[in-house]
Amino acid sequence: MFKYINKEETDGVRNLKVKQAAISGSKHIGRSNILKGTLILTLAGFITRVIGFLYKIFLSKVMGTEWLGIYQLVFPVYGIAFTIYATGIQTALSRLIAAEMGKKNHKNIGRILRVGLLLSVSLALILSFLLYRFSDYVALRFLLEPRSSSSLRILAVVFPFCAITSCINGYYYGLKKAGVPAESQLLEQMIRVIVVYIAAYTVGKGNFQVTCEMAVLGLVIGEIASSLFNFLSLFISKPPKAMLYPGPDPNTKTLRRKTILGNILHLSVPLSTNRLLINILHSIEAVLIPTMLRKSGLSTSDALSTYGTLVGMSIPFIMFPTAVINSLAVLLLPTVSEAQAMENNDMIGRTTAVSIKYSLIIGIMSTGIFLLFGNELGISIFNSEEAGSYLIVLAWICPLIYMATTMGSIINGLGKAHITFINSIVGTLVKILIIIFLIPREGIGGYLIALLIGQLILTIMDSIYIIRNIYFQFDAINSLLKPGIIVAMSGFILKRIYEYLHKITQIHQAVFLLSFCLIFCVVCLILFIITDMISKSDFK
Repeated sequence: MFKYINKEETDGVRNLKVKQAAISGSKHIGRSNILKGTLILTLAGFITRVIGFLYKIFLSKVMGTEWLGIYQLVFPVYGIAFTIYATGIQTALSRLIAAEMGKKNHKNIGRILRVGLLLSVSLALILSFLLYRFSDYVALRFLLEPRSSSSLRILAVVFPFCAITSCINGYYYGLKKAGVPAESQLLEQMIRVIVVYIAAYTVGKGNFQVTCEMAVLGLVIGEIASSLFNFLSLFISKPPKAMLYPGPDPNTKTLRRKTILGNILHLSVPLSTNRLLINILHSIEAVLIPTMLRKSGLSTSDALSTYGTLVGMSIPFIMFPTAVINSLAVLLLPTVSEAQAMENNDMIGRTTAVSIKYSLIIGIMSTGIFLLFGNELGISIFNSEEAGSYLIVLAWICPLIYMATTMGSIINGLGKAHITFINSIVGTLVKILIIIFLIPREGIGGYLIALLIGQLILTIMDSIYIIRNIYFQFDAINSLLKPGIIVAMSGFILKRIYEYLHKITQIHQAVFLLSFCLIFCVVCLILFIITDMISKSDFK
């Protein structure tokens, strides 16, 4: 007996099968691209952070903690400006290009990049002029540190070059090609360090002397080199060259520049506005710390030294493992955006589950390292017992920071930037209130409490949104229980071995300590694999 099937039904079934095949293929390709891209960015991030650590150690020794604190005060201004001319536009380019790639519509990709570059560089030039013109006012009224004005004038030069770098990076992230951004990141860091090292040796006539202005100049030259490298890569690499200058394709719809600009502004303005307000609040937070420390009874020099120790020494240690997390987060956004455009909810759920799982594993392992070896790391690396004590307190924040980074990228990938904005604002406002009330009474301990509570609130709020809006399976045993047990047991045994060998070995303390931190990580990873916490199936 035959059943009549009309043409519409046949086409519908065929389209459904095609769509299912595309989704099935995108699952494998998407996750393999995430893994490959994450590994590339992680390797670059790891090397960059190692160089950065050595650079921070060098600066702390030749600048002193007070000038290191002044140097750190420059970065809130850098962050605010970068948010205006780059952050939202880079994210918009990444999402728009990923969406065009998902639709197999390559014709508009180059046009999207060119419009984004024009918009970003124009904004950067305006901000460069304003900061250069009003650097004295910004240093005195905003940073509350007049000695930073000359550094701000040097910093103003870099904005247009950072705009070029961020747009081209957004373009490559949208294509899920992490190679060029990783290479430019390494190049920028290496040139920055080399420039400052040579300048310090030359000015100090063999006795290494670094000023705040020299450190900022190294940053500027490094960013200029990075932007030139990124720009030249567009005309060398493939397939980006073909996408920049595509031939006519009658099967694709060409977007008008006005439409592209509207799309970029539609995506970037809310995100940039959100991030701008968040960065302003973070900048207020950064400026408040030394101010409130002075109210607790410290002198201006001691307040800046304490701030420099915390922000220039301890926090970079805590953020070191984010070489992995940031790489994952950067590639999550276009992946989730593409899956959403294809209505592939299964891929979104699985990507979310795997990302959260590994963020927690890395966070728990990092907490173990800093709890076990925090004091020793501060003393042996920075010759600062104060930095070591901060590391032990901040160790508990690692899983929260890494989780929030991952979940924020997933939420942004779903096009819900306003959610991350609200959550970040609430967390930052809580921190600022605690800073104002606690630091004058408790000193720097008040800020550590503020940091922990603010990050906890942000992580909880992000988690609530994801649980309510994304269906995924959370494996508590492999994400929390097993990692906690393995890290605790391995740490207990290795700490005893370290203490015993430390008494009888003649190896340099810093080398010996870092070697044990590496051994701890290797042992934990091996046990993670043996207990099936880390599985190949997560990346298939």
